[in-house]
Amino acid sequence: MSYALTLVTADKTLSAGVLAEVEAYLDEQKLAIERNPRWLSEHKAADIIISDCINHEQMTALRALRDGMDVFCISTTNRRKQLLCADMESTIIENEMLEELAEVLGIKEKIAAITARTMNGEINFTQSLIERTSLLEGLPEQTLADFLPKLKINDGAKTFVRTMAANGATCVLVTGGFTFFSEPIAKEVGFHHYHANAFDIDGGKLTGKLEGDILDPHAKLYFLQSYAEKLNIKTGDAMTIGDGANDLPMLLESGFGVGYRPKPVLQNELINQIRHTDFTSALYAQGYSREEFVSD
Repeated sequence: MSYALTLVTADKTLSAGVLAEVEAYLDEQKLAIERNPRWLSEHKAADIIISDCINHEQMTALRALRDGMDVFCISTTNRRKQLLCADMESTIIENEMLEELAEVLGIKEKIAAITARTMNGEINFTQSLIERTSLLEGLPEQTLADFLPKLKINDGAKTFVRTMAANGATCVLVTGGFTFFSEPIAKEVGFHHYHANAFDIDGGKLTGKLEGDILDPHAKLYFLQSYAEKLNIKTGDAMTIGDGANDLPMLLESGFGVGYRPKPVLQNELINQIRHTDFTSALYAQGYSREEFVSD
């Protein structure tokens, strides 16, 4: 089996010299080069076809060859994925909504501490969500609406989703966040479907409880598997992307799991990570050239 090794920089600083260093390292590691470097975007993104997938240690060494360079390794078989399942908060959008809502109530630090422990895998996600939501009891529904203009979509996310959708992929937003925010974000970014938790609201105010079943990390894995089954594809033909421990089950199950600005637990588990560049790197990694991008 062959693999594509894709190199992406945040600006146009990917020189022939860097590519030569990469080739020398691959030779040193006895990883056969099956095709010479090919530009996906000149001096910004290139890929090299190699004989075997690199390991975590080799990935770390390759990243170190150029400051600000992200590196990806993906099988050339079904390289362009037919299904995308993406996390929302701190992934598609910059915001962590519970923390920002908590700031209105003057309890941001308390909620942020719980969130951080959850993302690092120190406490159970479901219990954490219940505890954090309970702290928002009494928050007016109008406050939620006031936050909608403050949602910041991360760089390249629209291009990333719309390009995959335009090339036949089913794109699904799957978040432990809330439908109040995921619905407009899914629509704006270009997702076909979304799944999220729901606030219980009574008399125009949050009750501090959740409505219906809780979407937890296992639910994210479930939706990945469910959509793959509906599309009659394998989970290996899917891509997933997220930032924290609650995303790990679906990231490990898919054929191309990517950590976006990943928390430490993902840094230790995943080879493919977007640390310095934007979402379009996940397109380059699938073999898309810059000319194929669907602009946002």
